[in-house]
Amino acid sequence: MSVAGTSNPGLSIESVSVKPPSHPTYDLKGVIKLALAEDAGDRGLIPLVLSGSHGFHSNLFRLLKSFAELTMFCIRDVICMATIPADMEMEAHFLAKEDGVVAGIALAESTFSEVDPTLKVEWSRKDGDFVHKGLQFGKVHGWAHFNLIAIVVAERVVLNFMQRMSEIATLTKAMADAACPAYILETRKTVPGLRLVDKWAVLIGGGRNHRMGLFDMVETRTLGEVNEVLHYVSQQKTSLTRIMLDNMVVPQPNGDVDGSMLKEAVDMIDGRFETDASRNVTLETVHKIGQTGMTYISSGALTHSVKALDISLKIDTELALEVGRRTKRA
Repeated sequence: MSVAGTSNPGLSIESVSVKPPSHPTYDLKGVIKLALAEDAGDRGLIPLVLSGSHGFHSNLFRLLKSFAELTMFCIRDVICMATIPADMEMEAHFLAKEDGVVAGIALAESTFSEVDPTLKVEWSRKDGDFVHKGLQFGKVHGWAHFNLIAIVVAERVVLNFMQRMSEIATLTKAMADAACPAYILETRKTVPGLRLVDKWAVLIGGGRNHRMGLFDMVETRTLGEVNEVLHYVSQQKTSLTRIMLDNMVVPQPNGDVDGSMLKEAVDMIDGRFETDASRNVTLETVHKIGQTGMTYISSGALTHSVKALDISLKIDTELALEVGRRTKRA
């Protein structure tokens, strides 16, 4: 395996292939800690160390802090403990079980590091690369007894992130290709608490990010509103750079869409501002919408109804046992 490896990656923004978006009130490290805490329950499976709220609401911070006060707890696999020497190295391999664009590698590294900084993670692919069914594209490894627990604790959270992000990136890639020359964007139809993660996946898939929330853009829904906006900005100095054209893609009974209203709005704007179409945007309709002269096309389908790309993480206990037999330590 031709790999890039790391033993304590954290989330170094400078080192990732596609940098994540940012939010004014929370960050990805907080998302990871909350995801791990959900699995820990009241057993304290992870030793969260929190020194401040880092922008979280105080009630959420108190919830997370309570987990930090609990000690590490896990029910170890009796067979592994009985048959695999403590100083034996253990591996777990990432396996693509269907074709797609892989995403979430940098987030996976950060999650493993949060659970156990001594774990080593190696990859033969990077975020945004295509993987085919049957490809082993990464591995995490460490000492059998201690690190096995850390791998098991992190496994489901890592896969939940990667499977969702990879499917979003896969769909984004397909829609971005079809939308050309327009750029494809997602919407605010993201999983609560995972907006940064979903929007990062869109970037990895070759899309661009739409507004982060209600605080950073406005939209129009009719040609009359477009005309009013154009009249207003002709009379007043504003910072307007883009006009969002919502609900102007009209679905037809045969499954096609009518983009004539959209085209009329583009003609009215006449290149004075960027344009952004939304509503009724799917993989089947996005190409036709892209031919209307839009700058951007926003699709809620990128995030609101995706399934998980099938990726597994298989712990290779047989490898450790075989090495142990050969060295007469198991």
